[in-house]
Order: sequence, then structure tokens, then C-alpha cells
Amino acid sequence: MTREREFARKLFARQCEFVAGAATLDALPVSRLPEVAFVGRSNVGKSSLINALTGRAALARVSNTPGRTRQINLFSLRDALMLADLPGYGFARVSKAEARSWNGLIQSYLRTRNMLRRVVLLIDARRGFMTSDEEVMSLLDGAAVATQIVLTKCDHLANVALADISAGIARATENHPAALPNLIASSAESGAGIADLQLVLSHIAAQ
Repeated sequence: MTREREFARKLFARQCEFVAGAATLDALPVSRLPEVAFVGRSNVGKSSLINALTGRAALARVSNTPGRTRQINLFSLRDALMLADLPGYGFARVSKAEARSWNGLIQSYLRTRNMLRRVVLLIDARRGFMTSDEEVMSLLDGAAVATQIVLTKCDHLANVALADISAGIARATENHPAALPNLIASSAESGAGIADLQLVLSHIAAQ
């Protein structure tokens, strides 16, 4: 194990605690830690990924009901990182008013959160890059926030299918300036890609 990977492993082994949940930006506490936001379609696995990253089975609440997370939830990784679990987007079974409210919250967060250093955009590997993902990627371009794309639920695909999906998403995002070039294929169930994402995020904590 390299020194960098050992640092990343130890970083995410630190105590991680729920800080606050808020449906409005005004209710969010001010943070002096570098912040990483997790965004993605409803039921893409944001909470499961945060739990896998931190080694806590129930740190972030996991639900099988898409659209259940309706607020921004903050988790502090001791004195190193703030992790933000944002509401999911693109779920059809909510009212248009609710969808506008959630999208507006995400947009305001991205544009005004001063300590935001990285967005982790989660894409369900089984579904690929969808229209709603394209819309959010364009929003991230406008907000000029560096974005790490992470494929989730990769254990559900064979290697060949996963390679094809990854290549397609890479092509779809290559013209988006906010998107970082290296995709990470992950699974909260098998642990695939978790150490790679920990390494990427540890670089932010070390800055």
C-alpha cells in the first residue's frame, strides 16, 4: 500500500458524525472544512456510498423509496472533510412544485457554498448517463465546480457491459469542463472502487 493510500485509509477510518440536515440553505451551519457534495438521481445510492466510504453501516440513512431524501445532510469527518448528501433528482413520482424546490435548493447550494471543493456525481451503472444527469452536468459547468463522476452498483454488471457503459459516459461528459477525466466504478456492496474514491477525496483534505 502506497503512503497516499494509507493516508486515505486512515482518514476515512476517523470518526464521522452527522452534523445537520436542512431543507433551506439558511438552516445549514457555516463550515470551515473543505466540503464534498454527493449528487445523483434518486435511488442512485448516495447514502450507501457515503456509508461505505466511512465504514459506517448506518451513518447516512438508506431508503429503497426514491425521492426520500428531501434535504441536505452534512457529515463531518473529524477536522478534515465535510460530506454533503444532497437530495436526489429526476424522480418522476413527485409533484412539479417539489421537483422545482429540490432543484432550486441544489442550484443555490452549488453556487453559494463557499467551502465546496468537489462534487461527486453518481451515475447508476445499470442505467447509464440520462437526460437529467446531462442537465445537472451543465449546471455544474456553470457553477465551475470540479466534478468526479462515480458509477454505482457496478456489481450488477459483467465486466464487458461495465466497460461499455463507462466508455459511453466518458464520451458523454468529455465536452463538460467541470467533469474530471477519470471515472470511478464502484459498488457499496462489494467495496469495489471505494478505496479509489477515498484516495481522490483525501487529496482535497490534504490541501
